[in-house]
Amino acid sequence: MARYPLNLPQQLKQEAEAWAQKQGVSLNQFILWATAEKIGSLNQQLSDPEFPNISYRRGAGGIPAPVLRGTGVHVQAVVVAHLTWGMSPAAVAEEYGLTQRQVEEALDFYSAHRAEIEALIARDGQVAAAAMPAQADG
Repeated sequence: MARYPLNLPQQLKQEAEAWAQKQGVSLNQFILWATAEKIGSLNQQLSDPEFPNISYRRGAGGIPAPVLRGTGVHVQAVVVAHLTWGMSPAAVAEEYGLTQRQVEEALDFYSAHRAEIEALIARDGQVAAAAMPAQADG
């Protein structure tokens, strides 16, 4: 990994540190996530201007998936917690270390991009199901 000295205005650094702490990650990891999300979004040109706090990150399978900007939390995780597990937006926010506004934006994004999110949820389910026998053998 390459090193890069970074000078941040004091206020921006303090805000980034606060967000990193809320997410339970280091400032370095938070800045890495933010940079990766922004570059991924620019490269994919997938961002929806109606949802400024949602960006895309390419996962291990190479498929870009929407995440809440700066958190690493996938939109489909919020949707599953709310719709499948029956958690309230406030409970989802608490569980994932998000604000209620972030959860609401993720759910609004789901409403606007239902087919995309449902396809990702189905894919996640297939991957989990395929991994089950391998874990049992392990």
